[in-house]
Amino acid sequence: VQLQASGGGLVQAGGSLRLSCAASGRTFSRYNMGWFRQAPGNEREFVAAISWGSANTYYADSVKGRFTISRDNAKNTVYLQMSSLKPEDTATYYCALGTTVVAGRTDSEYKYWGQGTLVTVSS
Repeated sequence: VQLQASGGGLVQAGGSLRLSCAASGRTFSRYNMGWFRQAPGNEREFVAAISWGSANTYYADSVKGRFTISRDNAKNTVYLQMSSLKPEDTATYYCALGTTVVAGRTDSEYKYWGQGTLVTVSS
């Protein structure tokens, strides 16, 4: 499985970005997908997850109401729409493909990881 994340960049506080993650090598539509992030000096943390059929989405409290995860199974792509960005959202964002029954919030529930895309929010 290969996951290719893109869409990161530099944005001012209050702005928006949309991250994309294209998957190949597996039947994408059968798997849960997640976004995680890691800021310098910090551990990687859960951001959002979406079930294989988009019926369920989950968010970290820190991004709830500002970020939206979605997927297009026809395009083998998962998205993370980020709005009202804050400097504390600055991190490298990783997409991941999960193999558990329910979309998870922990690293161990995801088997395949993308290379990461850097998001920098300036104040």
